[in-house]
Amino acid sequence: MKKVLAILLTVLMIVSMAACAKTDGAAGTTTPATTKGNDSKPADTTPADTTPTEPSLVEAAKAEGELVVYGSCEEEYLAAACENFEKLYGIKVTYQRLSTGEVQAKIEEENGNPSADVWFGGTTDPYNVVAAEGLLEAYEAENASHLLSQQYRDPDGYWYGIYKGILGFMVNRDELARKGLEEPKDWQDLLKDEYKGLVWLSNYNTAGTAKLVINTMIQKYGHDEGIQYLVDLDKNIEVYTKSGSGPSKNVGTGECVIGIGFLHDGITQIVDNGYTNVDLVIPSSGTSFEIGATAIFKGAKHPNAAKLWIEYALSPDCVELADDHGSYQFLVIDNAKQPEQAAEFGLDPENVMDYDFEDAKNNIKTYVEEVMTALGGGDDRFKTE
Repeated sequence: MKKVLAILLTVLMIVSMAACAKTDGAAGTTTPATTKGNDSKPADTTPADTTPTEPSLVEAAKAEGELVVYGSCEEEYLAAACENFEKLYGIKVTYQRLSTGEVQAKIEEENGNPSADVWFGGTTDPYNVVAAEGLLEAYEAENASHLLSQQYRDPDGYWYGIYKGILGFMVNRDELARKGLEEPKDWQDLLKDEYKGLVWLSNYNTAGTAKLVINTMIQKYGHDEGIQYLVDLDKNIEVYTKSGSGPSKNVGTGECVIGIGFLHDGITQIVDNGYTNVDLVIPSSGTSFEIGATAIFKGAKHPNAAKLWIEYALSPDCVELADDHGSYQFLVIDNAKQPEQAAEFGLDPENVMDYDFEDAKNNIKTYVEEVMTALGGGDDRFKTE
């Protein structure tokens, strides 16, 4: 009889413990095991391997029930990040993909009454411009504690880094061979007469990538020499694309023979689109890098959902979606798994020049105006419509 009672008591204890665990999980106090890219995540869970978000913020965000996102990363990654946020928190997300220059222009025009709540992806130069204009909302994120370095955030919390991309060249190996040309190895090589009409770059007026190119040349060669370099380069450029990733998308087909942009965009064309005729070139004298960011717009209609987005964007649940959706940038938080593809192609996130973010932050608007003036005001290639 004692043995039977002991067995019954053991069974009751196990059932009781299971029930408690189930109740705790429903309350969000335990973290379920998740698999990257798993579409069956429950809607009310604390993201895995993340600093726990304050329950009060989650509840306030849910009460608002909606979030509007402008994204300047690639649309596939943007869509995946927004859809996952909606699944995790049950908050309706509307998103639109725009280049960083387009977002900057839109937010400046709206002047404190933004049509979106947050900005996701794209290089920080335009973020710094609108922050200086008072159009971003400062927020001290809990998950910022996972950033690998203080350089991956604005000191006052106006933006936070989510990834790092290396600037370089993507070239069509077959087209160069057909023309009897060698691949360019450095920035100065792009000025050679033999490359006339073969080079594509993004538009200085619309793309954060192109703004980074301006800053890079000025920092490498000096102010006047850097602008003169871009004037000389213009003679060889066939197309200025609206988006920074535009050149990369045309290299594999051969329409663009040499594209200037972020090398992770080239990896996408090789790995996801099968263009094995594309080579990646890291300029031999050194290159710069972008910090892809996220931020809250000043006057956001859904401020709590926006803050929750920032916490989410600084978590593995968001950034580890990137390499599942064609984006192979290096990640800048310590609890996320780096994309293997970037290392496989020989990219090193530390092998970059000492980029002066303060100079870029303070002067990029002036630099763009100076470049466009030096180019004679531009032509049809620089139209933004």
